[in-house]
Amino acid sequence: MKGHNFSLARLVAILRKEFIQMRRDRMTFAMMVLFPVLQLVIFGFAINTDPKHLPTALLDRDNSAISRSLIRSLEVSNYLDIRYLPKSEQEAERLMAAGKINFIIQIPENLAADIGANRPAQVLIVAEATDPSAASGVLAFIEPIINTGIRRELSGALSFAASQPSLIQVVVHRRYNPAGITSYNIVPGLLGIILSMTMTLMTAVALTRETERGTMENLLAMPARPLEVMSGKILPYVLVGYVQTIVVMIAARSVFDIPMNGSILLFFIVTTLYIFVNLTIGFVFSTIARSQMQAMQMTFFLLLPQILLSGFMFPFRGMPGWAQIIGEALPATHYIRLMRGIMLKGAEASDLWADIWPLGLMVLLVSALALQRYRRTLD
Repeated sequence: MKGHNFSLARLVAILRKEFIQMRRDRMTFAMMVLFPVLQLVIFGFAINTDPKHLPTALLDRDNSAISRSLIRSLEVSNYLDIRYLPKSEQEAERLMAAGKINFIIQIPENLAADIGANRPAQVLIVAEATDPSAASGVLAFIEPIINTGIRRELSGALSFAASQPSLIQVVVHRRYNPAGITSYNIVPGLLGIILSMTMTLMTAVALTRETERGTMENLLAMPARPLEVMSGKILPYVLVGYVQTIVVMIAARSVFDIPMNGSILLFFIVTTLYIFVNLTIGFVFSTIARSQMQAMQMTFFLLLPQILLSGFMFPFRGMPGWAQIIGEALPATHYIRLMRGIMLKGAEASDLWADIWPLGLMVLLVSALALQRYRRTLD
């Protein structure tokens, strides 16, 4: 039949209709353009699997020309930045528990005397190994860097030692994850990504679902204040977040044998803060999006940097400064640090305060924005 023949005119008409629809749905079109650009920027410039300038604490008990040469060789290598000079091992350990340093270098007494007497000389390096990939690159090169730097000081009576293949043996202690098990690093971070994705997505479609089903008018007609509406939309999903958390933690313990060295109470307090942050972000998205599809697109647009720039998949301190600034603004960055600190390090609230207060501030700021946005929808 004639009507079943392919018609170029009908094809052109359908194409025009689709382009018109695309022009009207500007948010979806913007997401289609920005998403690959965001991926290119993050993967091309922000991701670095060979981190350098890692913060380090130094305990120099020798204070000799050789120990100072050792320190200079480490700083020149650009792998380590010596930012702290603690007075005791306990103070250095607290800095590591708080996440302020990645390494502790301990230079023992009589290091120069041992080298001069041709006795075995050792330097202790304590590595924060919750993220094995961040520590492995440095530890692979640290001993040759130290020995090369020290040889420059070996002259005169010490020149005989310059020909030795290894002047100093580097002894490495890996804290919190001595076996370098990848799941110890991944699973606590995975909890943060799961909660971010599900909590944000659930509330992102909360108001848009009401609009698409035609029940938004009934909701607006109710004598309920914006805070009451937002609380009613959010609170049921808090329970869902707890269920997800418990399921992941049971699997972490029973399947992956990941320890819980810290306070269970502190764990659930920071998890509650994180759940509320993501739920309120989703509520903000629901006041902006015009459809559930747009709400889901906005959720996944936020999820990509949360996965890549939070330290979940790649070393956080290996990223350039601008990427770290963006990462610090993401709730997943702080929550993942808190989970690793509580579960693996057994850190206390005082040690983790630098990552607790940003989550609390985010709850207040995003809640205020969500209420302001919802008031605008009432007009």
